[in-house]
Amino acid sequence: MADRSVAHLDMDAFYVSVELRRRPELRGRPVIVAGSGPRSVVTTASYEARRFGVGSAVPAARARRLCPQGVFLAPDFAYYRQASREVMSIVRSRVPTVEAVGLDEAYLELTGMPKAPETVMRELRAEIERVTQLRCSIGIGPNKLVAKVASDAEKPRGFVVLSSAEARARFAGSPCGLVPGIGPRTAERLRALGIDTLGKLAGAPVEQLAVRFGARLGAELVRRARFEDEAPVTEQRKVVSESRELTFDRDIADLRELERVMTALVARLCAALAEQRRAGRTIGIKVRLDDFSTHTRARTVPQPVASPDRVGPVALELLKQFAPRRPVRLLGVRVAGLEQQAGEAQQLALAL
Repeated sequence: MADRSVAHLDMDAFYVSVELRRRPELRGRPVIVAGSGPRSVVTTASYEARRFGVGSAVPAARARRLCPQGVFLAPDFAYYRQASREVMSIVRSRVPTVEAVGLDEAYLELTGMPKAPETVMRELRAEIERVTQLRCSIGIGPNKLVAKVASDAEKPRGFVVLSSAEARARFAGSPCGLVPGIGPRTAERLRALGIDTLGKLAGAPVEQLAVRFGARLGAELVRRARFEDEAPVTEQRKVVSESRELTFDRDIADLRELERVMTALVARLCAALAEQRRAGRTIGIKVRLDDFSTHTRARTVPQPVASPDRVGPVALELLKQFAPRRPVRLLGVRVAGLEQQAGEAQQLALAL
């Protein structure tokens, strides 16, 4: 569809921003959301704290060394979920087709709406800020891929509108990993071919890539570098599994540090499951070592689980049993076999 228009709305430093809403006296200070236990890691950090090198999954102890003047707050996921519901309620009141992605971002189908896409999104952002006191960045493009990259381009509170051609020109010199769907391992394999930017990838012969990646993936990599995407914005996603993973800036060999990261990933995963009211019986982990070998381990439990106190111990035990013998570059956790959980009213009705 030539005149298609899609927006990506991404809340800025969401957890921290929600905390600042009830603690306005902390605005402008380096605020870090992290647990207090010995294995705690940073969940998110304000932009003031990020200037000190504090970011998601950094061990809380290291964050305190990097930013001793930082204000550390314990995460409150129930509060974050409520704030997410407030935001998404406003979004859905103005746009018919919305695909929520986690607690803090969503794709919006703007094609065919009475007002211009830029007008719709500026009015929507103004209402979100007025009602919730939370800020967001917005990207608008002809497809989800352009919209997503555009929303990340000028954070915080960015508002970027790009065509596919404009996206290709603007990000031609950016690394291939900037585009969703091109992970660290694929980017490394592309660099081995001398392809280290999106511009080079967009102009690469598909036949050359097919030799290394296969015909299907090779063609898809070129399409992504050219910001071509036909994926629909869907209101309902059939989610059979949910996962969270993190690629490290440096390889990690210390098991205790890996356990801290796993604990943080479990917390993020379970927050998403709670928002979806889903639970699953299969818990799995993913470990990618410094030699790029990827290993998975999984266990099925008798009853569906979705809370950190049920998912966490299993994930940590799987990690300990695997006991990586080489430094780790990526760590992930997954809950599969998801099923919808009844709400309180439904449970009461079934009990009666």
